[in-house]
Amino acid sequence: MPREVEPPTLQSDFVLTSLRASPPIRVDGRSPMQARDPELTFGDSLGWVECRMGKTRALANVSATMARPRPDRPYEGTVTIHTELSPMAAAIYDAGRSSEEEVILTRMIEKIIRRSEAVDREALCILAGQQVWALRLTIHVLSDEGNMLDCACLAAVTALRHFRRPDVEVVGDEVIIHDPEERAPVPLSLHHTPYCVSFAFLDEDLPVLDPNHLETQISLSSLSLALTPARELCTVQKAGGLALDADEMLRLVDIAAGRTKELNSLVEKRLKEDLAMRDCKPAGVPPSVAVPGLHKSKSSRTIRFAQRTQLYLKPEDS
Repeated sequence: MPREVEPPTLQSDFVLTSLRASPPIRVDGRSPMQARDPELTFGDSLGWVECRMGKTRALANVSATMARPRPDRPYEGTVTIHTELSPMAAAIYDAGRSSEEEVILTRMIEKIIRRSEAVDREALCILAGQQVWALRLTIHVLSDEGNMLDCACLAAVTALRHFRRPDVEVVGDEVIIHDPEERAPVPLSLHHTPYCVSFAFLDEDLPVLDPNHLETQISLSSLSLALTPARELCTVQKAGGLALDADEMLRLVDIAAGRTKELNSLVEKRLKEDLAMRDCKPAGVPPSVAVPGLHKSKSSRTIRFAQRTQLYLKPEDS
């Protein structure tokens, strides 16, 4: 993997001098505690979201398939998170090879979403011990111009809120999965919606919110906080050897809490705008498809849906 070129000393000194000026200013014109305005774009399918923060871009996609539950957790579905950093994001990343940054990004997203129990996994259960929904959250970093963690986390959380799974009906031991074209799909049940807010410390007394790529390169330490709009702290990760006192930590947590409310308001607004443009209403009596050996149906629309979702129809009785 090619090594990243370190910024020249003159450039680093200019960044520090600008932050120590009165009033302090960053090289991109922002104040120390001013974040970039994120932009959210939705795809044709539910659960496809692209997030832009300046020149940093991340794409998140959520998919669901039916699977057997884990033997020790027969009442819970599964949530799998996968991230990908390719040379498209930055020249220092290799295709098909996990970098240290990719491993750190994956672990942080897992802490923020999966380990904090953001998704209600019991709500993913279809038939206890037999069938559950297996969610897969895939994150592609398209461009890394600083603070890709916050961008990827925002895309991931928005994708989870945007995603809809097919409606399921259980009658006895029979499981019927309805076509989303005729029965409104169901949103995921979320316990909370955590958002990540990151700081970079360019010196002991110079923290900046939402650092760009240059500020990340010359930083001495970093701090990432995952909070909910209700000010619930889910994850704290600090990298680097710079020490922080309690007062400074509480000040940054308060700033992050305010930023979290702004992000949640943006997500709520964009979700309402996008869902208002989609026709999610049920139409007529829905046809049905079934898991292997549980139900039979032969309508043309049902067969097409079964092929898309990799389900199999029970053959007609001879």
